[in-house]
Amino acid sequence: MNYKYDINKDFNNFKDFLLNIKEYFNTKNNYIHKARNELKIIPFKDLDTVVKSFKVPNIINKIAYTFFRDSKAKKSYEYSLKIGDFTPKPIGYIEFYENFLLNESYFISEKFDYDFTIREPLLDKNFSDRENIFRAFARFTYQLHQHQILHKDYSPGNILIKKENNDYTFKVVDINRMEFHPLSIKECLQNFDKLWAKDDDLTIMIQEYANISDLNVQDSIEKALYFSQKLKNFKNMKKRLKGKPVVD
Repeated sequence: MNYKYDINKDFNNFKDFLLNIKEYFNTKNNYIHKARNELKIIPFKDLDTVVKSFKVPNIINKIAYTFFRDSKAKKSYEYSLKIGDFTPKPIGYIEFYENFLLNESYFISEKFDYDFTIREPLLDKNFSDRENIFRAFARFTYQLHQHQILHKDYSPGNILIKKENNDYTFKVVDINRMEFHPLSIKECLQNFDKLWAKDDDLTIMIQEYANISDLNVQDSIEKALYFSQKLKNFKNMKKRLKGKPVVD
């Protein structure tokens, strides 16, 4: 079986780990996530790593990823290098080929010891320091946008938060869907819609975002709430068609 890989120059001593990642992955059971893609925490050389194993693509996507576009593992790695401290530090990626087509692929990064995701304060009205977390998150999002970074899956589980003293450090993950270009006001405000936030919570975020962006606060809030409700309506319509319960 052929393979392609790249490794961060800061982790050249992890080459053996990368080349033998299938063996390491299959012998460890410390799952973070187990669904279409699988994530495990795997220690190596006194460092905890997070290894993401991407689902083996179907035959059409195997052809596409082999000949026409980069794999999700490669994009995750290269985007991590591109956005720097906004995400956990990347170690490398590797692709395995079978019959000349992409089969298995892995992305490896350092483990970020976060305390919670943005989901917890969004769901729990009694969560400590909610408003300050939302305002800090708005400032973090502003910094992403100022660096011309648009995370296309900016959802609660993909935003990690670590509390340090009286401040918060944020990291984004699941970053294989990104765009890099100067963002319009619409793109910036619409980027909050996948949070599925309550109107009051989203208002706090947008107030802070608008203030530091020199945007009209009330106009920004109205637009962000519109984008949020539009996505909720669309998602709930799909759930109704499938006979599933809707969520406010």
